[in-house]
Amino acid sequence: MSESNSQEQVAVVLPDGSELEVDADATVEDCAYEIGPGLGSDTVAGKLDGDLVAKEQSVYDGAELEIITDQSEEYLDVMRHSAAHCLAQAVERHYDDIDLAIGPPTDEGFYYDFDNLDIDEEDLAALEDEIAAIIEADYAIEREVVSIDDAEDRLAGEPYKLELLSEFADENDTVTFYRQGDWEDLCAGPHVDSTGEIGVVELLEIAGAYWRGDEDNTMQTRIYGTAFEDEGDLEDFLERKQEAEKRDHRRIGNEMDLFSIQDVTGPGLPLYHPAGKTVLKELEDFVEDLNKDAGYDYVETPHVFKTDLWHRSGHYENYQDDMFIFDVGDDEFGLKPMNCPGHAAIFQDHSWSYRDLPIRYAENGKVYRKEQRGELSGLSRVWAFTIDDGHLFVRPEQIKSEVEAIMDMITDVLETFDLEYEMALATRPEKSVGSDEIWEKAEKQLESVLDSHGHEYDIEEGDGAFYGPKIDFAFEDAIGRSWDGPTVQLDFNMPERFDLNYVGEDNEEHRPVMIHRALYGSYERFFMMLIEHYEGRFPLWLAPEQVRVLPISDDNLGYAHRVANEFDDFRVEVDGRDSTLERKIRAAHDDRVPYQIIVGDNEEADGNISVRDRFEDQEYDVEIDEFRAHLEAEIEEQRTEPDFLQDE
Repeated sequence: MSESNSQEQVAVVLPDGSELEVDADATVEDCAYEIGPGLGSDTVAGKLDGDLVAKEQSVYDGAELEIITDQSEEYLDVMRHSAAHCLAQAVERHYDDIDLAIGPPTDEGFYYDFDNLDIDEEDLAALEDEIAAIIEADYAIEREVVSIDDAEDRLAGEPYKLELLSEFADENDTVTFYRQGDWEDLCAGPHVDSTGEIGVVELLEIAGAYWRGDEDNTMQTRIYGTAFEDEGDLEDFLERKQEAEKRDHRRIGNEMDLFSIQDVTGPGLPLYHPAGKTVLKELEDFVEDLNKDAGYDYVETPHVFKTDLWHRSGHYENYQDDMFIFDVGDDEFGLKPMNCPGHAAIFQDHSWSYRDLPIRYAENGKVYRKEQRGELSGLSRVWAFTIDDGHLFVRPEQIKSEVEAIMDMITDVLETFDLEYEMALATRPEKSVGSDEIWEKAEKQLESVLDSHGHEYDIEEGDGAFYGPKIDFAFEDAIGRSWDGPTVQLDFNMPERFDLNYVGEDNEEHRPVMIHRALYGSYERFFMMLIEHYEGRFPLWLAPEQVRVLPISDDNLGYAHRVANEFDDFRVEVDGRDSTLERKIRAAHDDRVPYQIIVGDNEEADGNISVRDRFEDQEYDVEIDEFRAHLEAEIEEQRTEPDFLQDE
């Protein structure tokens, strides 16, 4: 620390809530040494108000400070960022006239984008060897602060770095470079101290990516990789990745003929085939039963509205870049990105008494959001999707009971699919509408509900919707991946914007509170997750085909159809192909049918059936009525696995 400012002090807030006073020019690393010399020497980076920064970064008064060491969760991000630099250095050693773009860490590893790079998958092995050599060389990774002018000189001939520099220059007088050996990069950091600290690196794949994610920009070459501290962690990751690829909903969706996304229809616009729509219809029916029991009325709103509506709701100013907007004559229209303004307009069309509230509207509403083409992926990110939307208009004193009822509905859904879940309270984002008073009130209401029921939850600072805070549910699938799903959101702003009112007990007008909720989140993403969670092996009640009847020979085909007629309340098919029984069994297994009914001469003579499940267990001499009763119970109870033979 310099002595010039040693008399000036600032206070930073540590994770335990205590304050640490340090000199005004102190860095993250200085603060760590103030706490203790061991922590100081172990410091790799820091977090200031939640942002990961270099250990050389200066702190400021009131900042929330967390010290990052090699024992911190964030250490892997720091190491992977350094691995991305090693990749860029290796590429420049092997290829000439390459333009570097960006190379950040990701949840699963890192990537680096390059322009003018002609490379194939088989070339990755040579780059991995070069990265290993850079790690073996154990170059010190040195941070240097330079002026904007100096940076421009260093980056001459690098168009993408110069574009980034011009943005930094608008807010800063200086920028930082990181050097390892004879290679350097414009970068804010943070990084580990040397390349020898990186561990093990594996390059995964090559893809195309638009510069800055904008399809109007240049398509670049993106190389994905990952890094771990040891080989064991890397092997575990690769096994999980292989399992995820095996469960990829796009591959399974094609194999099971569930959906397609075709060039001729447009990107991000899924077409649901009969089998896929069957699953979706079951999901819709499940939610509609819950809504009916909870007192919701179904409404329907159009796919497109005049943008006057979006101006009133606040979506136009906050969501315009994500909307499909077009002109019709002198009027401007937009495809709806959300259903809530339409529901507010319906509520506004009536006069209400306090006795009428709560009003609960539900709609399986199709919405449209203009994601970047490069971000579209199967059903996980699309342009058109359907939300199992619900909007409630309640008196303030009804908030607690209504939010509790919604949370009961959400947990009912998640527990039906046997999904482990976590909850989080998402607070006000930087881009939002409404006063501080309104937001504070809304956040305290949701926090009160969570606290009063003893729910464990995280705080997600700044992750709320632009119109209000929310409770988010995240759940885990069969291989441990976390997915965002259901949500309940409190909104004091939409009623204000639409001038919604009800007449209270005092005969005065009062403003209702609006509650937004979705039990799945969106059908598309939930469907995608279920495909991968079950690997296409849906529970009986969801399965597109529930039972397949397999005649052993053509002589048994007539009996097979008579048996199928006994199960006409279910989704049943007869495999009447001229093929062996073994091939029919294999086909049914590959098609992920929960149950197979096998009929031959013995079954036909006795008037019964043999039953085989997807676990390849088989039971002979089964009474038709007995199996039908079991199917009815398994569907009624929405069991997650076929269990007829497990009951035996």
